[in-house]
Amino acid sequence: MKFGFWLPIFGGWLRNVENENMPSTYDYAKTVIQSAERWGYSTTLIAELYLNDIKGVDQDVLEAWSTAAALAAVTDKIEIMTAIRPGYHNPAVAAKMAANIDRISGGRFTLNIVSAWWAEEARQYGGHFAEHDERYERTQEFVDVLKGMWTEESFTYNGRYYNIEDAKLSPKPVQRPNPILYAGGESERGKKLIAEHCDAYVMHGGTPEEVKIKIDDMKARRAATGLEPFRSFGMAAYVICRDTEEEAQAELARITTVSEDAMKGYAGFGDFVNKSQLEQKLTLQDYSVSNRGLRPNLVGTPEQIAARVREYEDAGVDLLLLQFSPQLEEMERFAKSVIPKFQ
Repeated sequence: MKFGFWLPIFGGWLRNVENENMPSTYDYAKTVIQSAERWGYSTTLIAELYLNDIKGVDQDVLEAWSTAAALAAVTDKIEIMTAIRPGYHNPAVAAKMAANIDRISGGRFTLNIVSAWWAEEARQYGGHFAEHDERYERTQEFVDVLKGMWTEESFTYNGRYYNIEDAKLSPKPVQRPNPILYAGGESERGKKLIAEHCDAYVMHGGTPEEVKIKIDDMKARRAATGLEPFRSFGMAAYVICRDTEEEAQAELARITTVSEDAMKGYAGFGDFVNKSQLEQKLTLQDYSVSNRGLRPNLVGTPEQIAARVREYEDAGVDLLLLQFSPQLEEMERFAKSVIPKFQ
């Protein structure tokens, strides 16, 4: 098992807690990622949203790609997985930017392909937003262009959404043939695209039983394509690690109490539920923590959490993308009390 974490770009992960003492600043993000390298974390995932869907659309949020480039220059070992949404980017330019950040990092830059779900954000920022399957059609062309730009000396592409003529990209990325492309999706169209065009599969939080079904299904889909097996299966999870189970459950109760004051952090809930095709029903309590992070139930003592993590290893997960609050203090607690059990 590898242990990664979500970079704290939103000011926290909890929609029901106003101040988590983890500011949306580059200085804080740099402190977190440099500490994480020392503590043994393998990967950070930087979400890409131009509006803050956790603390409210009027609150600060860091931009993903400029943050990734800056952090690549001040780290040495950690994988920097940055989300990218085709509706907001020119793929040829994105390929150039990704190759450059991969060079800055020495081959540590990877991408999380996200087809987007928030219509209001697209309206404000001029992003392309269409019905579900059409978003995936655009994503497929986007990935085709990325890979073509990274691997061919001169690249031409004529598609429905993108047209590239005799384009040249140099220098190429350090990683060959391309930086790892992660993606997540639960719809039939999304899973087909990932099986045929991406390198690794990432999931929202789920129970071991739910996750095993997804992994087995995606392994079978991948095998049917004749491509090499997926390089990784990752899952999001939120951690509450305490000395006693009672302390952990008290913290869980605190962060899942939905108050009227916290409702500004639920601005994107309707779009997330209604404009995605989800396999599990999502409740407001699930949405209290980002990315269904509570469903894995990594809540309890270090021993209880380690036992639960082993269930996910058995289910086929090899990368946990963890969230904590407050981030720095709780990441250190987890690194000292849980990660050593897997070394």
